[in-house]
Amino acid sequence: MVMELTVLHWVYLAFVVAIIGFMVMRRDTTLICIAGILGIGILATTTIDGSVSGIFNSFIYAIKELINTILIISVIVALSRILIRTGINEIMITPLTRFMKTPTLAFWGIGVIMLIVSLFFWPSPAVALIGAVLLPVAMRVGLPALGAAVAMNLFGHGIALSGDYIIQGAPKLTADAAGLPVPDVMQASIPLVIVMGVVTTVTAFWMMRRDQRLGTWNDGIIAPVDSPKDASGEAGSEGGDLLSLGTKRLMAVLIPLLYAANVAAMFLLDLQGGEATALIGGTSILIMLAITMLAHRGKGLEKTTGYLIEGFLFGFRVFGPVIPIAAFFYLGDAGFFAMFGEKLPEASAGIVNDLGVALAGEVPVNGVVGAVTLTVVGAITGLDGSGFSGISLAGSIAQLFGHAIGSGVDTLTALGQVAAIWVGGGTIIPWALIPAAAICGVSPFELARRNLKPVLIGLAVTTIVAIFLI
Repeated sequence: MVMELTVLHWVYLAFVVAIIGFMVMRRDTTLICIAGILGIGILATTTIDGSVSGIFNSFIYAIKELINTILIISVIVALSRILIRTGINEIMITPLTRFMKTPTLAFWGIGVIMLIVSLFFWPSPAVALIGAVLLPVAMRVGLPALGAAVAMNLFGHGIALSGDYIIQGAPKLTADAAGLPVPDVMQASIPLVIVMGVVTTVTAFWMMRRDQRLGTWNDGIIAPVDSPKDASGEAGSEGGDLLSLGTKRLMAVLIPLLYAANVAAMFLLDLQGGEATALIGGTSILIMLAITMLAHRGKGLEKTTGYLIEGFLFGFRVFGPVIPIAAFFYLGDAGFFAMFGEKLPEASAGIVNDLGVALAGEVPVNGVVGAVTLTVVGAITGLDGSGFSGISLAGSIAQLFGHAIGSGVDTLTALGQVAAIWVGGGTIIPWALIPAAAICGVSPFELARRNLKPVLIGLAVTTIVAIFLI
């Protein structure tokens, strides 16, 4: 069957290419995305009011699709603020420091703890949660501050965020753009995340130890390490006397137990996607409320609102650039029909699907080309320093190539997600890894330079593995 491509298809494809081009040049793509929505709206409705309204309606559609992700991250950040200010985070992590006796144990210890905490709290809050306790311990046993920052980055912003198996923000974005169920993308990403994580962290550790032996290691320190500060600029230990030591110890035990119960419930009740996110979010809200009321007592009602505001400010600051991009790329699938109705050919399954079918009939596309393309596209979308801003694009292109190849949409989607998050989520883009660099008092540019080779090697190996999985 020959798929009929209309002007709408070609305009959409032209804007996709333009968006990629602007990302390569490290320019903001919001204006291009809005122009694309307007152009498609004009062609679909042939009216000024319909096309202009389509811009706003597409934003609403994108926000509806993203709201669960925005809310869960906002809630998690709000909880992290109260944990930092009451000092509960220190109590939670302190027992783990007894295992960090050598630089090697400190590197892998910080990494594994960062990975675990990031799965539940997201990497940026996790940096503040663990930095106050683990960084001084690691440096005492001989791990350089830059080495600690590398471990935090690669395990938190790399492994944890690229898989995002608990909060499920990243797989939600890519799965929606690719027209797949979230569990399919998560399952397909497991081998890729493991390969990428193992190759990258082992390479980074080997390079660190090699350079230390050769005397070529640069600590990259630009400021003395002090008490880590959260996003609001307040010291992490501030408010440590808001709760008694006994209460902090009790909470430090109860919080992990509650999250462990959440994970158990997910398996027992087969909760996935939005249901799993809702359980984590509701639990986090209840924990935040309980700790806030205990810590601030008479002012607890007002403080509760304050912490939620901090969380929402963080959430929308992170996802502000994502909404216009997602709004455009949702038009490649179900979003178009929701915005403009049945304006495509009768046999159309959506703009991206149509392009995939047409591509399959014209160009010899295979798994190698598809995998390499998704890795490159994912990496390009990460150049703006926001791992989330372009993964909708990766999902859309994965859908296109998957349909052209006839299989592997889930693997290609996961590969694009992994590449985008590792590049832009805070491992090799200097302006994206400032939180970890600031916590450790090192240069973000030196940290990015240290991460560059391990991440590129990891992406190459992961792409090869993906080729065999397609």
